[in-house]
Amino acid sequence: MADVKYDEGNIRSLDWKEHMRLRPGMYIGKTGDGSSQDDGIYILVKEVIDNSIDEFVMGNGRKIEIEVKEKIVTVRDYGRGIPLGKVVDCVSKINTGGKYDSKAFKKSVGLNGVGTKAVNALSSHFKVKSVREGKMKIACFEAGVLISEEDGNTDEDNGTFIEFIPDDQIFKNYRFIPEYLDNLIWNYAYLNAGLSLWYNGTRFYSKNGLADLLDRKTDENSRRYPIIHFKSEDIEFGLVHDNHYGEDYYSFVNGQYTVQGGTHQQAFREALVKTVREFYNKNFDPQDVRASIVAAISIRMQEPVFESQTKTKLGSSHVEKDGQSVKAFINDYVKKNLDNFLHKNTLAAELLLKRIQQSERERKDMAGVKKIANQRAKKANLHNKKLRDCRVHFSDKKKEQHLDTTIFITEGDSASGSITKARDVLTQAVFSLRGKPLNCFGLKKKIVYENEEFNLLQHALNIEEGLEDLRYNNVVVATDADVDGMHIRLLLLTFFLQFFPDLVKDGHVKILETPLFRVRDKKQTFYCYSEEEKQKAILKLRGKAEITRFKGLGEISPNEFEDFIGESMKLTPVMTSPEKSIDDILSYYMGKNTPDRQKHIIENLRLEEELEVDA
Repeated sequence: MADVKYDEGNIRSLDWKEHMRLRPGMYIGKTGDGSSQDDGIYILVKEVIDNSIDEFVMGNGRKIEIEVKEKIVTVRDYGRGIPLGKVVDCVSKINTGGKYDSKAFKKSVGLNGVGTKAVNALSSHFKVKSVREGKMKIACFEAGVLISEEDGNTDEDNGTFIEFIPDDQIFKNYRFIPEYLDNLIWNYAYLNAGLSLWYNGTRFYSKNGLADLLDRKTDENSRRYPIIHFKSEDIEFGLVHDNHYGEDYYSFVNGQYTVQGGTHQQAFREALVKTVREFYNKNFDPQDVRASIVAAISIRMQEPVFESQTKTKLGSSHVEKDGQSVKAFINDYVKKNLDNFLHKNTLAAELLLKRIQQSERERKDMAGVKKIANQRAKKANLHNKKLRDCRVHFSDKKKEQHLDTTIFITEGDSASGSITKARDVLTQAVFSLRGKPLNCFGLKKKIVYENEEFNLLQHALNIEEGLEDLRYNNVVVATDADVDGMHIRLLLLTFFLQFFPDLVKDGHVKILETPLFRVRDKKQTFYCYSEEEKQKAILKLRGKAEITRFKGLGEISPNEFEDFIGESMKLTPVMTSPEKSIDDILSYYMGKNTPDRQKHIIENLRLEEELEVDA
């Protein structure tokens, strides 16, 4: 191997904006195209809103206006406004901001002065306007480069206005999905009771904090007892049990939604079990106490330690909260308040006990079935027979480095073979179905273990004990775009929603959008996802084109698949509507076979309305 020259000429110094644009993942996590709720474009929106929230928390301004139209994002708060002489520095000089002064921002979302600088650097257009006591300062940037400044007088109310357009050179083929923005803004409302957030003209407002969150996330008819909710200055929690499978948590630190949980969430789970055991004087299995729980916890603390710049997981257990460890602080608060509640509310205590005892019976009934099923899964040699895994799982990479992993669930040897040959073997896996899955609507969880396809799929995803060890961030249903493919898709979604609803709620389940047509001539090829796109492609080729209608995934060659499952892959997230319970959704699509339902499914090859696959 020839020697590679290495001298002073190889050493480069990048300024702040060049470094952010070259290594955006260091500042906002993965870039993505907007199909996942943790994609970079949502982090940009969040970074701007976070600053406005901090103003509200400090007692300045009770309204924030947010607008997202196409790709233009604007946020206007009515806080104090950035000091006019520092407007440019605050959005363009790294390690510059008011949050280093703990007197001004004691328990803010972020303290490292990076947020709006990253938004600025990663936007093709960025505008900031600050208004303070009748005077204003406006600055405009492109890709972090200052283009213009303006000072003047104004009769506007105090506050800060920011407008930006994420750079499509950084965020390829991106789009904002309204439901993700809805959830983001609702979380801000729940965590900041009394704050009005206006998003595209609609008011998001919460009076009861996390109690309102749990009310929206659960169905009143399936709750086993009324929502339990407690709140003080620096901690708030709520919980309820219903009839769904698994555990469902929403955890927050200083207003930040910690999607991956962390110290505070684990401390809450442990405190819950400890308190319940002591109250009933019974050594319940933790699984039985927490089965079917939907809970939320929020804490505020100075200088929290997160595991990444995107702040999705609270860090080490030695982090302190006012002299106590986070674990001790949460344990004391939960124990005191939950124990008092159960003593004072005997009916709720009785109903909670019945829910725990039911979970205990179900777990014991399942023990033998699970043991046999696990043995069968090993004999089936999962990794050779059904699953073609990705190499990242055979390395010593940390779990955080597995965020880009994807598993394609396919039906049929042709489609499975094409995707397997075309995939990125480092991060993309393929699971092959054999025929149509069982309609599991209304069945007990025993069927997950008794049915070979479901049992092996569960093992492939590693979700038997919850999502903490989920092996793939994206679980992609890859079926044909016809009635049979739609039926398989519905059967798979029924399986996930029935037994692993958190997988859908947390945004992991996606639909692979593949082209319906190929339009080409000797020089150009267009892949079209609709009749409208096909007609536009024909016009571009001046009507002289060869048109191919793909009838199934098996007809698409591996070489062509490389385009559809690579950088330009189109993934459509599956989302449940908060206005409908999962039981209602499943009973409509997979329950009693009615003419109305048949007509709806045939006429709509995507799930719309109650079960939304956002197009």
